[in-house]
Amino acid sequence: MSRSLSLLLYSRAGCCLCEGLEVKLLALEPAPELTVVDVDRDPALQARYGLEVPVLLHCRDGAQPVQLPRVPPRLQGQPLRSWLDRHCSG
Repeated sequence: MSRSLSLLLYSRAGCCLCEGLEVKLLALEPAPELTVVDVDRDPALQARYGLEVPVLLHCRDGAQPVQLPRVPPRLQGQPLRSWLDRHCSG
């Protein structure tokens, strides 16, 4: 993907899946622009995503973020980059 990738990660402190996904995303070259939001800091987000974290969304310029399918937890490196390219295109 040639353009900069902007992602939003709904997460929670102490969640090993959330923390693992964040680390894997930031390790990509180039790393995506990543905003991490702790769902436990907002009652509405906790009610919506509390049992579902980690939840990853693709942020497109001027559009509502689009929720991506759950990222397979074993993906990392180039396979993760390919997964993102496939799900964030278009």
